[in-house]
Amino acid sequence: MARIYKNGVIELEADRGPGGGSVYGKGPSQEEKNWGVACHLAAFAGYFIPFGHLLGPFAIWWFKRQQFPFVDDQGREVLNFQLSITLYLAIAGLLTFIVIGVPLLVAISLFNFVMIIVGAVKARSGERYRYPLNLRFFK
Repeated sequence: MARIYKNGVIELEADRGPGGGSVYGKGPSQEEKNWGVACHLAAFAGYFIPFGHLLGPFAIWWFKRQQFPFVDDQGREVLNFQLSITLYLAIAGLLTFIVIGVPLLVAISLFNFVMIIVGAVKARSGERYRYPLNLRFFK
C-alpha cells in the first residue's frame, strides 16, 4: 500500500521503519507518540512511589528505546529532567535550614508538575520537547 503526501513524496509500506514510523522523517507514528507521552506522564509516579519519578520513565525508556527513536529521545529527556529536579530539590531541602528553602521546595515541585504536563502535550503532537533548566546526564 502506498501513501502520497502533499509534498509529492510517495511512501510504500516497505518504507516504514520499526514500530511503523516513517524512515523519511515525517515524524513519529501514533504508537511512538503514545509511548512518548507515557514517558512524560510516568514521572507523576513520584507523587505516589518513592523514586517513582525516575523509575516510571526509566522503565518505559528501557523497554521501548530500541523500538522507537522518539521514545529514546524523549525518555532520555525526561530522565535528565527528573534527575535535575531531584538535585534541585535536594539543594532546596538543604536550604530549609535557612528560610528560603521551603518556598523553593514548593516552587520546584510546582514547576516540575507543570513541565511534565507541557512535555506530555508536546510529545502528543510529535514534537521533540526539551525541558528548561535541564542538566544533561544522558546524552
